[in-house]
Amino acid sequence: MAADFSFIILTFNEELHLPRLLKSLAGLTTNIFVLDSGSTDQTIAICEEYNLIYAVHAFENHPKQWDMALRMFDIKTPWVIALDADQCLTPELYLLLIEFKDEDYSDIDGIYFNRKNIFQGKWIKHGGYYPKYLLKMFRYGIGYSDLNENMDHRFIVPGKTAKWNNGHLLEENLKENQISFWIAKHNRYSDLLATEELERKQQMRSQLIQPKFWGNPDQQTAWFKKLWWNLPTYSRTFGYFGYRMIIQKGFLDGRKGMLFHFMQGFWFRLVVDMKLEELLDVQKQKEVNVKNNRTALPALKFVVSFPLLFLLLYYFNIAFIGLTTPGGHYFEYLDQHFNYIKAWRDFNISGTAAILGALGYEVTTREFRLHVTGRSGFILVYSCLGYGILSIYTAFILSYPRPLRNKFVVLLAGVLGFQLLNMLRLSLIALFWKPSPLFFKLNAHELFNLITYGLILVACYYWLNDDKQKTNLYENYSA
Repeated sequence: MAADFSFIILTFNEELHLPRLLKSLAGLTTNIFVLDSGSTDQTIAICEEYNLIYAVHAFENHPKQWDMALRMFDIKTPWVIALDADQCLTPELYLLLIEFKDEDYSDIDGIYFNRKNIFQGKWIKHGGYYPKYLLKMFRYGIGYSDLNENMDHRFIVPGKTAKWNNGHLLEENLKENQISFWIAKHNRYSDLLATEELERKQQMRSQLIQPKFWGNPDQQTAWFKKLWWNLPTYSRTFGYFGYRMIIQKGFLDGRKGMLFHFMQGFWFRLVVDMKLEELLDVQKQKEVNVKNNRTALPALKFVVSFPLLFLLLYYFNIAFIGLTTPGGHYFEYLDQHFNYIKAWRDFNISGTAAILGALGYEVTTREFRLHVTGRSGFILVYSCLGYGILSIYTAFILSYPRPLRNKFVVLLAGVLGFQLLNMLRLSLIALFWKPSPLFFKLNAHELFNLITYGLILVACYYWLNDDKQKTNLYENYSA
């Protein structure tokens, strides 16, 4: 009895694999269609030897080749099974197909096969590679190829799907026994993925499959891909490799397995990120060239606004201190209701007291004084608040041409970090203060200023050289 399904196979120079696949299909009374990409070996001769129906079509990428295969052949069966030449059926999967009847799956549009991936003779069982469900069997005319991907090809069906857990599809590319072949192939794949991700950043591509963490295998993959595209380049590669090796137990796959996880989960992803960054740099350079007649404006704006904003912030604080200090030009209403300098000082004293209290010390505070029982203490004058340091930092961040949201995050983190550092400094002074110089004839105040300015320089350096969000000083930008 003829089966309710037909096979479609993609080939390109597959004389090594095609006989193995056809052997695993032997006895299934159904049509086998082959779409070749222009093989120069014995692939076509093998197709003729086995009386297969074949056609030739130039290869662009896997999704488009599968789309062509589904439209090119005259399929008469209600179901179709799409296979690559380096795959083959296990006896368990063969038995499931022998017993398959269309009427048993009347409410199903697609069936997932459980794949076992073999690399250089080693089954890759861990690192997220097993179980691995691929939608390989679907209703003809209902399932279609996802053309929204450059490399990762998958089929989509609108209705319900089923999973076959026990019958496995074996995938082993014997050409990859030579690592040079594997590297060359993945180097081509990295070009496709980098270009695709750039197009996604430009809103030129979108996912056809709805991302769902608890959905079917393809919806779960779409969910993880969406997460991946929003992670920073390079760091996501290191994180993914660690997750794959440790959390997903890739280290249990032995020497060859760990080499595979390193090459596929780290090296390949790293190359994609490098090529993506190259494409982004080219794109940015093109934008700079287009706006070349206006490129000096942000630089000039920064050169002028940075010192002016610093002087404004610095002397505003000094003037405010003068207006809220009794005597001279004292402004009582301003002191009583809007004295942020006093609130700033109280915040540092209370924060320092909380740190010392958490360490088990008995602390008393009174106005702008703090004392540690059995130790020392300090009087916190306005010059110890660091308004000069924060004025420089704030002026630099606000003046530099970057997106406003980016500035806000870095500014907030820097201010909070400085306050914590100052409280720690005050805690040490309260416990260990000595009037003598501490280091190279520097007192505690001078040493703290030196360390703080150094940390600010380091933080600004990394902010300016952030590969993910850096903006050329001479580019026009909109905040």
